[in-house]
Amino acid sequence: MNKPLILIADDDATIRLVLEKKLNKDGYNTKSTGSGKQLLNWVENGEGDLVITDVVMGDANGIDLIPIMHKYNQQLPIICMSGLNTIKTAIDANNKGAYEYFPKPFDLDNVSNVVKKALTSEPKNLDTSEKTQSFEDDLPMIGRSAAMQEVYRVLAKVVSTDLTVMVRGESGTGKELVARALHDYSKRKDKPFIAINMAAIPRELIESELFGYEKGAFTGADNSSKGKFEQANGGTLFLDEIGDMPVEAQTRLLRVLQDGCFTSIGGKKIIYTDVRIVTATHRSLSTMINEGLFREDLYYRLNVVPIHMPPLRDRAEDIPLLVNHFLNKYMEEGKDSKAISKEALEKMKEYNWPGNVRELENLIMRINALTPEDEIDLNTIDNHLSKLETVVKISNAVSLGASVEKHLKQYFDSHKNSLPATGLYDRVIREIERPLIIKTLDLVRGNQLKAAELLGINRNTLRKKIIYLDIQLTKIDKDQSL
Repeated sequence: MNKPLILIADDDATIRLVLEKKLNKDGYNTKSTGSGKQLLNWVENGEGDLVITDVVMGDANGIDLIPIMHKYNQQLPIICMSGLNTIKTAIDANNKGAYEYFPKPFDLDNVSNVVKKALTSEPKNLDTSEKTQSFEDDLPMIGRSAAMQEVYRVLAKVVSTDLTVMVRGESGTGKELVARALHDYSKRKDKPFIAINMAAIPRELIESELFGYEKGAFTGADNSSKGKFEQANGGTLFLDEIGDMPVEAQTRLLRVLQDGCFTSIGGKKIIYTDVRIVTATHRSLSTMINEGLFREDLYYRLNVVPIHMPPLRDRAEDIPLLVNHFLNKYMEEGKDSKAISKEALEKMKEYNWPGNVRELENLIMRINALTPEDEIDLNTIDNHLSKLETVVKISNAVSLGASVEKHLKQYFDSHKNSLPATGLYDRVIREIERPLIIKTLDLVRGNQLKAAELLGINRNTLRKKIIYLDIQLTKIDKDQSL
């Protein structure tokens, strides 16, 4: 039996040698070249059972060669490798028909396993006519770490599908950027992208926000309103903080996912919807399932493709790239972006970044505005990071959560014999939410737009909350709301 022949194209002789040695040891024949043109000539002559090619070579682009090689051998598995390490490269390779994409540096055992799988599995459908996309140079995510490469690899696999994706990760890691990338690089990119944060909406209003409502459906429903599912029709619906969705709303969401249709609150007409669902959470949904707070069947519907966004502390090597990106983003008009010293960057790599990339961006924005010097040095970074650490320590010592816990203990102690049989959660949330909104309105002198921005909710949601919570507006508040 003839050994499979693997063609290797890479302008780095060391990489060619390493791959040949490994693959020969695995029992394959190999031929290697540093020329894309030579690789194409071999394939044109009917040689090769599998190709491993670099993306950037002196005389050719490996990704551009993929469709040409498939004209000569439609079932030829092609593995791409690249040191560019961007989401664009990964998606381009996948859309052009690559069997797999590996960022450099790569793991030899992983390459070996993929080669074996490619040679023994059924040939892929290589019709990519509908997958071809054009990409902007302004990429939604930045990072060349191994953790980010895994994110890019998964994204490249699913971006051209309608598979439901669940993004996990801490706050500030960029979960919405994943959702945006899935939309912007998909066939749905010309349709709406609608994002909704479950944690920012009162539990009693979530269903009306998602599915819409008819005039007169409830107190305050003076007009009919389309829900997010209807607004996002044909596009992508991003459900952020899905773990904060109440169980009753989960049941209705599951029904929509199963049937592809729904009715608005107070409505009778069946509304059909075609949306791609992307969810995100920082919570442990498996724990919530065990506690009866999240439906297990819904979880499996949503967790078809899981993607983990790594915390910044686990990809410190990406910090220089992120810092330079944000320095360019926030540079003053007519001026060059600030430079940053190596010592300052090393200091930033050592910091824990509890707020992740969002915290880093805010820091660079602040330093860029407050530092007159052209270079950000170690002393500047030391001063700012020490202030951040102090804030974290203070917030941990006297947190809002601790204060609420103290008052809840007092409430339970004083009402232990008169607690309601049901509805305790809604009662407590209402009592906390109402003074929060009142105090926020007072802080911004009744300006509802500013209050909504400060609270992190939209203006319509704020107005609904004001009605539901029976918040009496002063004349100033009413004037400011106009």
